[in-house]
Amino acid sequence: MALRATRLLGDAEVTLLTDGSYTFGPDLFPTTDEAGIRALLATAGEHDIKTNFNAVLLRLGGKLVLADAGPRDLFGPACGKLPDALEEVGVTPDQIDTVFATHMHPDHVAGMLTVDGAPAFPNAELVVTAEEHAFWSDDRFGGASVRMQDWARLAQQVFAAYGDRLRLIGAEDAIAPGLTALPLPGHTPGHSGWRLESDGVQLLHAGDIVHAPVLQVRDPSIGIAFDIDMDAARVTRERLLDELATDNLLFTGGHFLHPAFHRVERFANGYRLKRP
Repeated sequence: MALRATRLLGDAEVTLLTDGSYTFGPDLFPTTDEAGIRALLATAGEHDIKTNFNAVLLRLGGKLVLADAGPRDLFGPACGKLPDALEEVGVTPDQIDTVFATHMHPDHVAGMLTVDGAPAFPNAELVVTAEEHAFWSDDRFGGASVRMQDWARLAQQVFAAYGDRLRLIGAEDAIAPGLTALPLPGHTPGHSGWRLESDGVQLLHAGDIVHAPVLQVRDPSIGIAFDIDMDAARVTRERLLDELATDNLLFTGGHFLHPAFHRVERFANGYRLKRP
């Protein structure tokens, strides 16, 4: 499996990196019957619901920005490839200046810590939206499921590890010069993508509005169990895919395969990916 894909966009160099891959079960899409899922898979010539765990390395104005960091070892031996992907492009963890978390789910932030709980990027500031930080810092999880308690504990460990190098931003504030947060509510309260603009060229990162491309691009009404507010996430997904198709924007996201840059076009009652 390829670990990276690089593209020059204006004055920026953007490298998509994958930490690994995974296969979802149909039960993770609780509002969609399994027969409908199997039909979409068959139409795409697929047998499994595949996903990737992606990060993005951006070289901007002499600085290195890493957006998300994968699940590290949490999901087995098919993951934890981000250090190898960074090594392939000649970057060491101590060279990263800024780490941005689109949201605090484990498959995006576990890789921000070593197995011993230290910052994996020892010289980087960690940037998170204030709304996302507030949600995971709250004591609301005492009566929550074990899974949610574990996720909150990990998020709080990440915040603590970066300490005074944690920078909170507004929903549409700058992450770095030319890189702006893009609010995409629903998956989590402060869930965010980002928008890169460099020398008149634009790239959008769609965060986690799509976890299973073979299903949720073709039918954006399909929600996943990881959405904290599935209805809001569905509205966000439909709105952003419509914008991407209308404006023919180049984009990527946290769970697209192979890793790759995409455009999207309308198809039947949904959308399909097309070559950029």
